[in-house]
Amino acid sequence: MAQENIRPTRLELLRTRRRIVLARKGLNLLKLKRSALIAEFFNLSKEALALRGDLQKKIADGYQAIRMAEMMEGPTRLENISMLLPDIHPVTVQTKNVMGVKTPKVDAGTYVPVGAASLLDLPTSVDESIRHFQRIYKVVLDIAEKENALRRLLHEIEKTKRRASAIENVLIPRLQNTVRYIKFRFDELERDAFSMLKTVKRKMEQEEAGAVPG
Repeated sequence: MAQENIRPTRLELLRTRRRIVLARKGLNLLKLKRSALIAEFFNLSKEALALRGDLQKKIADGYQAIRMAEMMEGPTRLENISMLLPDIHPVTVQTKNVMGVKTPKVDAGTYVPVGAASLLDLPTSVDESIRHFQRIYKVVLDIAEKENALRRLLHEIEKTKRRASAIENVLIPRLQNTVRYIKFRFDELERDAFSMLKTVKRKMEQEEAGAVPG
């Protein structure tokens, strides 16, 4: 707000001071929110890192299980069985709230043989291979869920930082300048009033002196 548009009244001074108090409270809340978001971001980062480490092991175990199944059943039978297996279990996506940020919650379900696969007497080695890769699939979805949440948290952290910076470096200084301007105008008015009173008093004294008989 330009200073020429500010009304230098006591009511405006009170309103501006109240706005400063509210702005400071809002700033404190934003800083607390940002700290909580950062803490949650690092917690999720650790979980995602642990899942990535676990994924490497599960992939190695999965390929080992496939090799074992191929040795036990032979590549041709393994390929024939694979063609009868059902599609991947459908993924359900819901929404969860992480520190006020909405993120997707992915559920991969559990592998259960259906249709033609349920009628097959799957060899143990093949069934074990399927379950290994079902676990890999679930970990991949868990990582995707957490990394999506991390991106959204990072966006919210940046947005909260910008809002806090705007309040701290723009809004509050501007309001403080308004308070200083109003007080300055008050001081000017008081000086003008005092000067006017002195002038009136001096004139009255001169008139009184002129009215006294010599």
